[in-house]
Amino acid sequence: MLLQQQKIQFSEFSRLYDLIVPKENLLRKINELIDFSFIYKELLDKYCQDNGRVAESPVRMFKYLLLKTIFTVSDVDVVERSRYDMSFKYFLEMYPEEDVINPSSLTKFRKLRLKDMDLLNLLIGKTVSLALEKGIIKSKSIIVDATHSLSRSNPYSALEVLRQRSKLLRKAVYLMDDDFRSQMPEKNDSNDILKEIEYCRELQKLIESDQTLSEIPAVKEKLNLLKETVEDTQENYTLSRDIDARVGHKTADSSFFGYKTHLAMTEERIITAAVVTSGEKGDGPELPNLLKMSQENGIAVETIIGDSAYSGKENLRLKGENDKNIKIVAKLNPSITQGFRKEEDRFDYNKDADMFVCPAGHLAIRKARQGKKEDGINQVDTYYFDVEKCKVCPLRENCYRPGAKTKSYSVSIKSDLHKEQMIFQETEYYKDQARHRYKIEAKNSELKNVHGYGRAIAYGIDGMEMQGALAIFTVNLKRIIKLAI
Repeated sequence: MLLQQQKIQFSEFSRLYDLIVPKENLLRKINELIDFSFIYKELLDKYCQDNGRVAESPVRMFKYLLLKTIFTVSDVDVVERSRYDMSFKYFLEMYPEEDVINPSSLTKFRKLRLKDMDLLNLLIGKTVSLALEKGIIKSKSIIVDATHSLSRSNPYSALEVLRQRSKLLRKAVYLMDDDFRSQMPEKNDSNDILKEIEYCRELQKLIESDQTLSEIPAVKEKLNLLKETVEDTQENYTLSRDIDARVGHKTADSSFFGYKTHLAMTEERIITAAVVTSGEKGDGPELPNLLKMSQENGIAVETIIGDSAYSGKENLRLKGENDKNIKIVAKLNPSITQGFRKEEDRFDYNKDADMFVCPAGHLAIRKARQGKKEDGINQVDTYYFDVEKCKVCPLRENCYRPGAKTKSYSVSIKSDLHKEQMIFQETEYYKDQARHRYKIEAKNSELKNVHGYGRAIAYGIDGMEMQGALAIFTVNLKRIIKLAI
């Protein structure tokens, strides 16, 4: 049961706060900056109004989570610190002598009260409206970029995955025919990945030689799973309990397992929009969403500043107010500007690796340019994929032709296209606006290094969105406080 929200009346010891918590304390400034009653209004329907025990104030519970983000501590630690840190108790609007909650209550609050709530857009919208109200945002441009966060899971190594899959296959075989034990190849006891692959291939060959056994559904499923894993091992394909996380690429030779957060930010360094996706998603396709969300939050956008990932054809056609084209301050890249052949066959361009990524998330292994650079003649960049992966890919239908020896994706480069953008790139306005792009890199660094956004603290994309909401809310409040002085 939730009682009507009211301002907490401090005890006779409350005057201690004026002595212990100085005016320049960050938590005092946040309390004075923003009225948190909007949290109560948003969560009112998540509580029973006339039955059950009296619930802890949703505003206070939210503030616990905010403290956890501001100081990058665990549930247990934020509650324990709130027991003796007077600045925490002041922020939580508690009596100095009042006891704290049980840490498990924070887990229940996240799962029961914040579930199915668009917290990310709510908190960003609240801080943006606050910044506009205080006259902090004066620019009419947004800076866009994406930052990656590692999954909370520690993915299994390729060797561990192969051993797990081969074990499941052997188990299924023994259930059907226990006499098969004597025929099994000798297991690999070393940590040599090549020897493990060799063992798996021998195991696969042996079982496939028995047509009756290999066609039994329980065995066939495990056999196909092992075959696919063997093929994907060269890419260090990972498995995890975090089913929403995916492998993304930072360069052609390095990757990460987790999520991407696509951000839009004003020149004053106030984040105006954010979209969380799995790690393999491209940056450019999220720009229309970031623009729309920024405008809905009250930002007038005339210019968008980003890197080459945002210079795709669809982005260059974005419209602003009065149907005027928005200026895109992003360097043209032939692979981006001529990016896609058809919507259902959409391959994303990874600017860091300078390669295309197929719909299944596999990075091209090489590219080649065909044709001569002459007026009136189109050149083509062709990107080649690992055909062995294509053979076992679950998305191979209508993408890979059975029996084909290669799989490629070609991009036309037209010499007479995007002349206006090429001319715009040479203007002083373009060069001046491009100098602001570094600001979002600094903001990404603050999110990761100060507020723990480099790694997910929960499983699933919902958990990542909640973490992002609190981290962005925190950095926006800190920025408003700094600029409002």
